[in-house]
Amino acid sequence: MRSVVTGRHGSTRMRVFFRGDLSMAKARRATPKIVELYIELQDIKPLIWRRLLVPLTITLPKLHDILQITLGWTNSHLHSFTFGERSFSMPYDELFEELEMEDERRKTLGAVLGRDLREFVYLYDFGDSWRCRVRVVPRPDADPDWTYPLCVGGARAVPPDDVGGPLGYERFLAVIRDPQHEEYEETLIWIGGAFDPEGFDLNVVNRVVRFGRA
Repeated sequence: MRSVVTGRHGSTRMRVFFRGDLSMAKARRATPKIVELYIELQDIKPLIWRRLLVPLTITLPKLHDILQITLGWTNSHLHSFTFGERSFSMPYDELFEELEMEDERRKTLGAVLGRDLREFVYLYDFGDSWRCRVRVVPRPDADPDWTYPLCVGGARAVPPDDVGGPLGYERFLAVIRDPQHEEYEETLIWIGGAFDPEGFDLNVVNRVVRFGRA
């Protein structure tokens, strides 16, 4: 039960809250505004997708890190974000200037989305060109008992780094499904012994997001 004491000191009314009231008020103030990101990897069938809850205050470099964990890549290549006609990335010397991108550092998701934008593109590996369409869905106030970012859904594993884009991934899958293929053993060694294209573990993803380890 909330307890409030009121009184007067001269012409000034004073209100005194007990510790529980202050804690609840502080928790409400600290609860961030969040959005749901529905991420679809393009040019691959069946569809590879993730659903992610993030605060609007997240910076683009941090969002990139979270996307790498959530999708399962190794952060070994360049990336970019495109919001409407504006593209952002980390400054990569001459390449950064040639691509006419803006510096993503210190930019927050909320700031670049603005009021009306509800979709953006996340591109990973300018060679393999993994293009993710990201739809933005406003959500009610965040739950103060949850920790964000938080992955709340997904399906199927993303293609491995350096597999050669969508066509290379199709060939990779064909090889590992055929023990008689001349490149079968070599390809399994390259991928680490096994690869499950249907594999996705929500619990593992969230442990890494929160604690930095599986």
